[in-house]
Amino acid sequence: MADLTNLYRQVIMDHYKNPLNKGLTHDPKYQFLHLNNPSCGDDMNVEVEVVDGIVKDVRHDGRGCSICCSSASVMSETIKNKTVEEALRICEDFYLMIEGKEISDEETEALGEAIAYTGVSQFPARIKCATLSWKAAERILRGGNGESK
Repeated sequence: MADLTNLYRQVIMDHYKNPLNKGLTHDPKYQFLHLNNPSCGDDMNVEVEVVDGIVKDVRHDGRGCSICCSSASVMSETIKNKTVEEALRICEDFYLMIEGKEISDEETEALGEAIAYTGVSQFPARIKCATLSWKAAERILRGGNGESK
């Protein structure tokens, strides 16, 4: 189990130090949402481009702890090239996992590297950190846009 914990920690630090899909386009074809977590200072901007029901691109930019920033990187890779419905289902499965609830092997597989955050359930104060960018992407995919806290 210690090896798995170390692997998960490595995935998180890798995405924190070398984030994928970081930087906003400011292109009007992308939907944008800004979320922050005033209780810890995490601040995240997310852009999503959907074309014909497919999540074509996901961009993020923000500041916060390693959990928040690395999770945005993982999220951007995990939902890209999925249908909107698949991406929303993956977001829901991520929330269940973060809350320490059981998910199926199929759902675990769909989460990919996001399973590295499974241990966050042991630290309730960090759940908002891990889910901030996911919540932003979910709201965009459900038709939200703009800024929210």
